[in-house]
Amino acid sequence: MPVLDIAALQIAPLQHDPFDYVLVPGFVNVAALADINRDFPAVPGPGSYPPARLDIRGRFGTLLDELDGVEFQTAIAEKFGVDLSGYPTMFTVRGFCRLSDGKIHNDSETKIITVLLYLNPPWEAGAGRLRLLRGPDDLNDMAAEVPPDGGSLLVFRRAANSWHGHEPYEGQRRAIQMNWVRDAGVVRREQLRHRISAAAKRLVPFV
Repeated sequence: MPVLDIAALQIAPLQHDPFDYVLVPGFVNVAALADINRDFPAVPGPGSYPPARLDIRGRFGTLLDELDGVEFQTAIAEKFGVDLSGYPTMFTVRGFCRLSDGKIHNDSETKIITVLLYLNPPWEAGAGRLRLLRGPDDLNDMAAEVPPDGGSLLVFRRAANSWHGHEPYEGQRRAIQMNWVRDAGVVRREQLRHRISAAAKRLVPFV
């Protein structure tokens, strides 16, 4: 049985304020969510880790395979009206958040589409909720706020104004980030950058 609810993605409305995005709560099959979290890899600390650096197995591996599959790509391409064929994908996995994470930023121009899939229990904290912002200077000037609840999917088109961030939060915050990028060189450079960043963060104890 598939773990992703592609039909829910297909009927979800494409929003345009402040940039193109789609939000799909419950995108992961509820029956599969517990197994996916059971098989969530042991992430050694804060930072983003390429799957090749982690022990990917079981239902978590199935989840990554479906995200990297033709059906999901087709649904995203149709939703955003963009031809994604021929563009490589890039994945990173996060397990923890530091207080220094979540600052307002925009993704690099090398990225075409950003996918965020959250795998947490129902999110009770006020902080750590991703905000889609109307500008780069004010975290409260937001069009939408996305709690990182388990199974929630956020996809947005990278644009000059696709600013986002969240209030400081420290603790477990599980997420998969996927991008369609311009070329394979982007994947190599970004994964090297994430490896260096994650190694540096491991030098500082995480509490």
